[in-house]
Amino acid sequence: MFIDIPALTLPQRTAWLQHAIAPRPICFVSTIDKEGNVNLSPFSFFNLFSNNPPVVIFSPARSGRDNHLKDTLLNVKEVPEIVINICDIDMVQQVSLSSCEYPKGVDEFMKAGFTKTKASMVQPPMVKESKVNLECKVFDIKSLGEMGGAGQLIFAEVLCMHVNENILNEEKTMIDQKKLHHIARLGGDYYASITPENLFTVPKPIRELGIGVDALPASIRNSTILTGNNLGMLANVQILPLVDASFEDEKLKNIVQYFSS
Repeated sequence: MFIDIPALTLPQRTAWLQHAIAPRPICFVSTIDKEGNVNLSPFSFFNLFSNNPPVVIFSPARSGRDNHLKDTLLNVKEVPEIVINICDIDMVQQVSLSSCEYPKGVDEFMKAGFTKTKASMVQPPMVKESKVNLECKVFDIKSLGEMGGAGQLIFAEVLCMHVNENILNEEKTMIDQKKLHHIARLGGDYYASITPENLFTVPKPIRELGIGVDALPASIRNSTILTGNNLGMLANVQILPLVDASFEDEKLKNIVQYFSS
C-alpha cells in the first residue's frame, strides 16, 4: 500500500505517522511563567539527541484544531527552564488527564492529582510521583511553521537528574531497566508499557565487526528455514567457526538430513 503523505488531511497524516512511528517516549514536562503559574503537560514528540552535551528535544506542536500555541511553549519563552518527569505505568491515567487543554493559569498538578516537589537548579517544580526527574535549561527553540500541527522544537540541556533509589540495581550504580516500567505512546489511544517479561537484550557489535550476512556460506544465507533474525545473529561473529572434520554427532546429522530433504 502506497500512501502519499502530503496529500492527506492533517488528521489522516497524524494518524498514519503516529501509528507507524511508535512507541514514542513521553516528555512529561513542568514549566513556569514569569508570574509563577505552573504548567504540566505530556508530549510524545521527544527524545535524547546528544550525550555530550546532554541534550533533549521535545515538541509542543501547534494545535491541529485551532492552531493555538501550547502553554508549555509560552512558558518556556518567558522562563527557559523545565523539568522532564519520566513516566511509568503507575502514572499513566494521571498523565493522560493532564493532557486536557485547561485554560492558561490552571495548575495541572492539582487537576491530575500530582505532588509538587522543589527542584535543585531550575524554577519549575518536579513531579514527586515520577521516579526520574531531569532538570533542564532551554537554550533554543525552532519553529517548523505557523500552520496547525507544526512542530515547535524545544532544545534543552540536562543539568541534573533525580532518581528514586528503589529503581536502582543492587550495586546502586545504574537504573535497573526491569524496575522502571516506562510507558510510551503509539497511535490513537494506544500506549505501551515496559515490563520484565517483554524486555530482551541484543549484543552490540561495537568493538569487533560482525562478518555480515554476505560473508555467511551460501547454504546458510539462502536457507528457507532461517529467518532474518537468525541470519543476523549468525553474522554477528567476528570469524567463521572452523569445522572439525572429525566431529560426529548422529542426532545432529539426522536433523540436518531431515531439513535438507
